[in-house]
This record gives sequence, C-alpha cells and structure tokens, in this order.
Amino acid sequence: MAQRKLQTGFTLVELVIVILILGILSAVALPRFVNLGVQARQAKADAVYGAVRAATQIVRAAALVNNATGATGTVTLDGATVNTVYGFPEASNAGIVAAAGFTNNGNDDKLTITTAAGVTTIQINNATTAAQCQITYTQATAAAAASSTEVNTGC
Repeated sequence: MAQRKLQTGFTLVELVIVILILGILSAVALPRFVNLGVQARQAKADAVYGAVRAATQIVRAAALVNNATGATGTVTLDGATVNTVYGFPEASNAGIVAAAGFTNNGNDDKLTITTAAGVTTIQINNATTAAQCQITYTQATAAAAASSTEVNTGC
C-alpha cells in the first residue's frame, strides 16, 4: 500500500481572501489614523493651557504669601525667579513663560512663544491655522486680574 504525501500550506483562494480582508481593514482604518495629528495638536494646546493656568495660580498664591502684590515684584518658584505684575505673572519670558516651565530660546519645534505689550501668545507649531491653535495670556493690570484663553479649533 502506497502512502499518500500530505501537502501543507494555503491555497491561492485562501491567500486572496486574506489579502482582500487586510485591504478592506486598511481602507477603513486609514482615515481614522490620518487625523491623529490634529488630535495631538489639540491635546498639546490643552496641556499648554493647563500649564499656564496652573502657573498663574501658583504664582498668585506665592505673591499673596510673600505680600508681593504691588505693580511689580518677583516670587521664587523652585529656585527660579518669576517677575510679577499685581501679584500675577508678567507676560514675558521672565514671567509666565518661566512660571509655566517653558523655554523661549527659538529651539522648540513644538511651540512658538511671542510676548508683546503685556500679552504672551503661545502657538502650537504645524497647526492648520496658527491663530486658531494658540493660548493667549494677558497680564494683570491695576483694574483687572491676569487672564488666559485657549483656541484649538484650527489645530
């Protein structure tokens, strides 16, 4: 009696079906992954906004404790000196930027930080519309406390 030789492996039809299923899955999943850049930039904007708000409150608390709520002053946070205006961080590199732990040396490929006339603007790089993916910090005045706003609709 002759022994039959068993063959192992996949048939051509089975391989074609597997390739077809993988193609369908990739066509459905690919658009979902394409938008991850937008979601990542929105999350970055949320994180920066949270850092700015937290830094503002921490500096405010330190200024109140140290009785440094005058028109100008400084507080020390973890060894770093932060400039204040009416007890809130100044809108500058030595103010809110230092308090939030950011660096504004032009080497950050994720953020662009500009300060001018009592306003610090932090834009998330590579956003669809830069002005629609930013955090704005306005320093305190004699009449108003410091404020910050976030726009992340164009990230």
